[in-house]
Amino acid sequence: MITPTGSQTGYLQDPRLILDRAIATGAAVIAGVQPSQLTDPTPCTEMDVRALLAHLVGVLDRITALGRGDDPFAVTETAVADDRWTDAWRESGRRAAAAWSDDAVLVRPMALPWIAGNGAEVLASYFSELTVHTWDLATATGRQPDWDDTVVAAAFDGARQILPAENRRDLYEEISAARGFDEVAVPFAEAVPIPDDAPAIDRLVAWNGRDPRRRF
Repeated sequence: MITPTGSQTGYLQDPRLILDRAIATGAAVIAGVQPSQLTDPTPCTEMDVRALLAHLVGVLDRITALGRGDDPFAVTETAVADDRWTDAWRESGRRAAAAWSDDAVLVRPMALPWIAGNGAEVLASYFSELTVHTWDLATATGRQPDWDDTVVAAAFDGARQILPAENRRDLYEEISAARGFDEVAVPFAEAVPIPDDAPAIDRLVAWNGRDPRRRF
């Protein structure tokens, strides 16, 4: 489990602003998904486009659960009608914003298997997952969104706090044991080497085990 360190500056003062912007980028990508693409493969090899959409909505629903003080692991991912993904995303985004609207939630102690801190720190830990899966969806459907530099920077900062550069299986075995699981499915491959001057979004997805230079 990671305990965040560092001063409460920048996006951690109010990560809800970053969440709003990450949701907006996701909305732009989801709006461009065509029904004919729903069964296409994605960089998440275990998910097609439809399953990835359900997972993205599920991430927002887990964020909502955290804000409400509920168990985020009780959230189930469910497909919706093919023409309702944009509506589902918008509705989940509204629920997430409402769940975190009280400033007191930002300082409430929270803990997940991989991070413990206050609400602001735990909320920020989701920026990487939201942004990387938005990239997955954009890549799978041929979209080239206008990436929000502030969101990507916050996501990359959070990812580097949670994910070690190497030996990620060891980390997730510890998490698995802490949660009482016999097996652990490592959701991230090892970081992919990439030039330091690569675009920020490429460096983020490479840290999360994707190779942005290779077609999936």
